[in-house]
Amino acid sequence: MTTAHHALTAQASDAAIDTACRLLRLPTMRAQAADTIARAEREGLSYAGFLAELLMAECEDRDRRRAERRIRAAHFPREKSLREFDYRVNPHVDPAVIHNLATCEWIAKGYPLCLIGDSGTGKSHLLIGLGTAAAMAGYRVRYTTAAALVNELVEAADDKQLGKTIARYGRVDLLEIDELGYLELDRRGAEMLFQVLTEREEKSSIAIASNEAFTGWSRTFTDPRLCAAIVDRLTFNATLIETGTESYRLARSKAKQNGTGK
Repeated sequence: MTTAHHALTAQASDAAIDTACRLLRLPTMRAQAADTIARAEREGLSYAGFLAELLMAECEDRDRRRAERRIRAAHFPREKSLREFDYRVNPHVDPAVIHNLATCEWIAKGYPLCLIGDSGTGKSHLLIGLGTAAAMAGYRVRYTTAAALVNELVEAADDKQLGKTIARYGRVDLLEIDELGYLELDRRGAEMLFQVLTEREEKSSIAIASNEAFTGWSRTFTDPRLCAAIVDRLTFNATLIETGTESYRLARSKAKQNGTGK
């Protein structure tokens, strides 16, 4: 038994395409169908060429939307890209090292990254920029400050949800902890942070930014053994970048003033 196929009018075809794209959840193909059809007729595209153009547009737009969702899920406090980082006003940072990190090979291997330097030297900029690059490359990223993370862990422990919270932080591909070393942590908070690091050890990457050299971390982690264990977790196979002591923001402001003659 054969099924009869009847030619659709142009209006019926447009309606059918619109309906099918809605049902199949192809919003980009639906949005671009009319223009692509017109261009295919105008330029004499083959059926295969026409279909390939629409499918590629849908795939590219889906990739973009996924990247945007991953960036939102990372909870970055602000937008920062690696392209915006001015190496001229922070000569301590090697562009080649940052460009290599932007390939995300270290994340694929589960290696750590430590950014050490004084306030205003570009640590957070690099942390967010590298996290954004990772999210765009398909990795699950989570950004937090050390204080916010410890507070969340303490609240989770009080609610008997500590295990679930640690597991959740263990599932992301890259955990970024900013402002580590700014505040002294009590033993309970430090031990919970250590549990998060242990959950991820040699499996998934951690990137931290600290204004204290490792030798000064005893002021943050007052238990010497716990401090040594945390430093060991964060430095094994790690890339260490020292961003220096001169404020990146101050140097950039001076450079702008000199450039404008002010």
